[in-house]
Amino acid sequence: MTHRIPVSTYRLQLRREFTLDQAAELVDYIAALGADTVYLSPMLAAEPGSNHGYDVIDHSRVDPDRGGSTGLVRFAAAARAAGLGVLADIVPNHMGIATPRLNPWWWDVLTHGRASAHAGAFDIDWDAGGGRVRIPVLGDDDADAPDHGLRIEDGELRYYDHAFPIAPGTADDGASPGVVHDRQHYELVHWKRGDDDLNYRRFFAVSSLAAVRVEIPEVFDATHAEILRWLREGLVDGLRIDHPDGLTDPAGYLARLAEQTDGAYVLVEKILEPGEPLPADWAAAGTTGYDALGDIDRVLIDPAGQTPLDELEAELRADSPQKGGVSWDRTVHDRKRAVADGILRSEVRRLARLVPDIDRAEDALAELLACFPVYRSYLPAAIGHLHEAAELAKERRRDLAHTIDSLLPLLSDADEEVAIRFQQTSGAIMAKGVEDTAFYRYGRLASLNEVGGDPSEFSIDVQEFHQRQQLRQAAWPLSMTTLSTHDTKRGEDTRARIDALAEAPELWRSTLRTLRSRAALGDGPFEALLWASMVGAWPLSRERAHAYAEKASREAGTSTTWTAPDAEWEARLHAAVDAAFDDDVVHEAIESCVRFVQAAGWSNSLSAKLLQLVAPGVPDVYQGSELWNRSLVDPDNRLPVDFAERRAVLARIDAGEQPELDETGAAKLLVTSRALRARRDRPELFTRYAGLEIVGQAADHAIAADRGGAIAIATRLPLRLDRAGGWGDTLVMLPHGRYSDAFTGAEFEGGAVEVGAVLGRYPVALLLREEEA
Repeated sequence: MTHRIPVSTYRLQLRREFTLDQAAELVDYIAALGADTVYLSPMLAAEPGSNHGYDVIDHSRVDPDRGGSTGLVRFAAAARAAGLGVLADIVPNHMGIATPRLNPWWWDVLTHGRASAHAGAFDIDWDAGGGRVRIPVLGDDDADAPDHGLRIEDGELRYYDHAFPIAPGTADDGASPGVVHDRQHYELVHWKRGDDDLNYRRFFAVSSLAAVRVEIPEVFDATHAEILRWLREGLVDGLRIDHPDGLTDPAGYLARLAEQTDGAYVLVEKILEPGEPLPADWAAAGTTGYDALGDIDRVLIDPAGQTPLDELEAELRADSPQKGGVSWDRTVHDRKRAVADGILRSEVRRLARLVPDIDRAEDALAELLACFPVYRSYLPAAIGHLHEAAELAKERRRDLAHTIDSLLPLLSDADEEVAIRFQQTSGAIMAKGVEDTAFYRYGRLASLNEVGGDPSEFSIDVQEFHQRQQLRQAAWPLSMTTLSTHDTKRGEDTRARIDALAEAPELWRSTLRTLRSRAALGDGPFEALLWASMVGAWPLSRERAHAYAEKASREAGTSTTWTAPDAEWEARLHAAVDAAFDDDVVHEAIESCVRFVQAAGWSNSLSAKLLQLVAPGVPDVYQGSELWNRSLVDPDNRLPVDFAERRAVLARIDAGEQPELDETGAAKLLVTSRALRARRDRPELFTRYAGLEIVGQAADHAIAADRGGAIAIATRLPLRLDRAGGWGDTLVMLPHGRYSDAFTGAEFEGGAVEVGAVLGRYPVALLLREEEA
């Protein structure tokens, strides 16, 4: 069977307010834009009101709030009529259990315990709970009360708005709610005990998402029957797999999926550390593209900014709860260790229970997890990561050396349960410790603190960028590339503007000094991150700014936290945010900084977009980001999109308008549509990757590549280029032929061509070799 492989994708976020029928109304626009495939967020029935769909409550049906099964049929028909493929996001690792009665499997497990037909579907350590599932919901006043604040109502055990089932025969004697509770197959415990005592595996530290054991064939079949029907009936063409690192055996899961789908196109949401390859034995076309995002960002960052920004970060740490010149590596280790000892301790304790004869196992396991260099290993492959972690752990904790040596044989054995679970746990520790904590504590250049990236890698040169793209072309040519997603910490154009600060570190230092003098918080690195994010996203609403500041500060955990908010400090934080709008000095400092880097940000944005859309791989356009996407972390990056505006801009461009490069973002839509159309309509021009030579006084400020007849030329370091006086005698060496710029229509002959002539209108060009008559 031949499966459709996308040339490019356009991501849509389905929710109650944006259903499959509303998505169907956009397929003509998406096709006109030039995308080849619509890429849909999860569609299975989810917790009501979910704006992401990753909290699936029923695998047997399409979410009625998102349009239901008939809505999917109508959408698929509309997509096919427009010539588009469909890529669906699915969630094999966990289910939503926030409202137990809405999840039939979980309700049955709570009702019947180990005897439930679905008990094996969830990853529950029954013995650790004395045969009961621990559910962390009780408040401070109820945990130790005789009846825990419970009541029996309509045949259920109720706790405020929470409802739980009552096992047959356990409430027939008129016993009190507390006594009835003690007879159930679940135990309601204080909400804080989830960190230490939970006995079911979760998605990261989210207690309302329970892990599902898809490694069991019957569970795989039950959770994938509806999804496989979509593929079988032609409603979708391929799948995006959420968080495969949480699975017992990702390679085995992907192999089974390939067998069941006859090798359909599959992508995995896999975070790769710098230099880490995707396992070659996985039955997948590649990742969802965070690795590409990091490369594109870094080739546009000025390496000369590293030293002054390093010095500024060190100064800021002197006035911070993070005292001293702490390195990124040390920050990562310490935050991962804090997670292992904190919000994910229940997972570490479960590992320790599997090795009861090894003294101090919990401490040693936590240290190994904190030292693990990548998200996870896939035993028996890449066992070197485990040994690297062991050596680092023993260096840091010599007192644990004997314990670590005792654990290594077990952790190295792919058949040992502790080894299997260790692999599943390491990714969660990394995600919570790095992405959701360390990223908010490191203020050097906020745009580097992005999913799948390592902030310690400040920038890369053009040669390194070319080498990485050549590797992608050779190894994973069908892997996705991206710049913005529903999970990115900052949208692509927020980052592009922040990137420009690396070219103006003294401006940033002086701006930050002014901001801190008027609205100091006593947490220098966090303040740098907060204000840089504000500059990158400016202008933004007061509401969005407050929401971001609160989330970012609690994720950082240096001055306030989610579980114990510091009301006094947060009041100062919100006052600082208000100052951005109400204090003339603060407002002007932000406005002045934005004015200085605004044009450079626009240039960086177009360069990044062109490189992403033209480089090897399958480029994804996140909903709405064909105009400026200055979003911040979720849920800010999932806000509704004004598609009517985008239709109108595209219509004007198609009517012949060449928009100015300005705050409207219309020039970005020009670049996006023309690059997408070129990839779709002239695939013969995108068959290889070769960096082109650039010579002359401003050679460092351009990057050019030949994709086999389509030549992308982009500007880098635009502020320095302007200070140096422009392109001057800089030349790009074009291959033989005649070319037309997809953005302006200008024509060029192969050979040595002045970059200033090619980039006279826009900071980017896409030269397409003209077809021979």
